[in-house]
Amino acid sequence: MKKLFTRQNTAYAAVFVVAVGLTLIVAALLTNIIQRKAEETEYPLQVVEIGEDEIDPAVWGKNFPDHYDRFIMTRNDGNSTPYGGSEVYSKLERYPAMVRLWAGYAFSKDHNEERGHYYAQIDQANTQRVKLVDQPGACINCHAAEAPALIEQMGWEEFNHTPYNELADDIHTGSSCSDCHNPDTMELVITRPAFRNAMEARGVNLDEATRQEMRSYVCAQCHVEYYFKGDNKVLTFPWSQGFTIDDIEAHYDSYEFKDWTHAETGAPMIKIQHPEFEMWTTGIHARSGVACADCHMPYIRQGSVKISDHWLRSPLENINSACQTCHRWDEEELRDRVVDIQDTTAGLLRKSEEAIISAIDTIVAAKEAGATDDDLAVAYQLHRSSQLRWDFVSSENSTGFHSPQEAARVLANSIDLARQSELSAWLVLVRLNPSAVEAGQ
Repeated sequence: MKKLFTRQNTAYAAVFVVAVGLTLIVAALLTNIIQRKAEETEYPLQVVEIGEDEIDPAVWGKNFPDHYDRFIMTRNDGNSTPYGGSEVYSKLERYPAMVRLWAGYAFSKDHNEERGHYYAQIDQANTQRVKLVDQPGACINCHAAEAPALIEQMGWEEFNHTPYNELADDIHTGSSCSDCHNPDTMELVITRPAFRNAMEARGVNLDEATRQEMRSYVCAQCHVEYYFKGDNKVLTFPWSQGFTIDDIEAHYDSYEFKDWTHAETGAPMIKIQHPEFEMWTTGIHARSGVACADCHMPYIRQGSVKISDHWLRSPLENINSACQTCHRWDEEELRDRVVDIQDTTAGLLRKSEEAIISAIDTIVAAKEAGATDDDLAVAYQLHRSSQLRWDFVSSENSTGFHSPQEAARVLANSIDLARQSELSAWLVLVRLNPSAVEAGQ
């Protein structure tokens, strides 16, 4: 009888252990589900109601304090990487060739290292480029959270061609939560018409985009090459042929568009802006399905909650979260790999600048010898094509890292085209003034 009770007790104990185990498993599963749900919504609690017209990040921050605390860090000026960061300096002073490369254009007067998203409106309001030149309202699209409301109020084309200085008093807020999020659902949304127009023209239905795609698309609303089209200065992305610099050049050449006439050579020039999205599309990260936010807004832990880091910055400032989730090497190794790519790209940029300056000097010498625009038409076109490619890499803010092979290819072509421009102008100079060439000029 005693053995029977012992066997029964053992059985009961086993059942008890199994029951406790199952309970723990179910509890863990429920906890995981709740946690994942919290991570998916990233902050489900509503402290205040956020209206559709609310653009103040501080108000959004009442519901999303951890996100807001990280976003406000984009005003920090202390972080710096070898080729970037948020410390203000004049690129014209650091790279004086830029003054001549952009001769006759506003960028030759003021071009500084970009700062964090917090300064998007502040830095635009203070740049000499909106003070020395009467810029159109189209410039506001990506620098002020007020832009969508102004577009709705004024109409798309009216907003774009209205002078910037006439709208300056209506803009006070830089990048905001409302630029990328629906206030009711917190889903990622496209709020800038130019990107939607460009993608629709390429046959892309943004309403069917995945969340992972949207984690790049919301960035591509602004981190792109653009121009002001027609008399109404409509903000337009030059993507009719594709995203490479060759495609973009074909778009511009199809109707002989130019931003300005070079003050020294007389060539019709294009000023490339910040084509991070276009460069990224040609790189290994894009082909691997890695979104902009994966590297620049990686997930981090804030207490028991996982959030996307809204302190947008260089991944080199946060290698552990931004890089090591995929790349299993130590931080020093990863940093060295990035800096090596950027050092190589920077070296090619300087060589490209030297080649273009040589072309400019030779064209100027030919003009002084009496060359006409017709004589120099080929040299002009080559100057334009060469500088277009230099500017594509120079103005793209990863210093080649977003697509190292593409950056090297583009700069190699830039150097080649610049030397062709120099040679073309030199042949004109030889024909017009043989004695000057014999004298070594």
